[in-house]
Amino acid sequence: MKQGSLLMFMFRIFTFPLILFIPLLIYADEGPKLGIPLSPEEIAMHDYVVMPDGDGLPKGSGNAIQGKKIYELRCLACHGIEGKKGLNDELNGGHGTITTSLTGKTIGSYWPYATTIFDYIRRAMPYQTPGIFSNDEIYALTAYLLFINNIINENEQINSESLPKIIMPNQENFVWSYQPK
Repeated sequence: MKQGSLLMFMFRIFTFPLILFIPLLIYADEGPKLGIPLSPEEIAMHDYVVMPDGDGLPKGSGNAIQGKKIYELRCLACHGIEGKKGLNDELNGGHGTITTSLTGKTIGSYWPYATTIFDYIRRAMPYQTPGIFSNDEIYALTAYLLFINNIINENEQINSESLPKIIMPNQENFVWSYQPK
């Protein structure tokens, strides 16, 4: 290797780490200034919990007839017709499979509380744009999912009072250990 090439090689080896390290020195005292602080109101929009007994459920209502329309528009592509054979988790079926080797962990066969369905939809669905549903739409979707799992009838109106009273098919196989203070 020629001396000029060797010097250039050495220069590259020793200066490259410095190029990476210098930006760290610049931001060391004040950070990279990414994002902005959230206001208490913005935090409150996402800081909620729905308990199995219904504590935390908002006002609103819906039924399976309303929920079916929303489901077909926003959920069908991922979860399939009536919650079966979609690209993502099945939401319907699996009844009576919990004690078998082919356990289907669907809403009707596994989930212990109907309020959990509401809470999950509210927090995480639809996958691409969570948080876009109104409370009435979430109640309607929850009602539709309960209906297709043969837990409620199609016209039954659910709300913050009726939803926690729904007994899920596998509820007795779960133990609730939460003890509020």
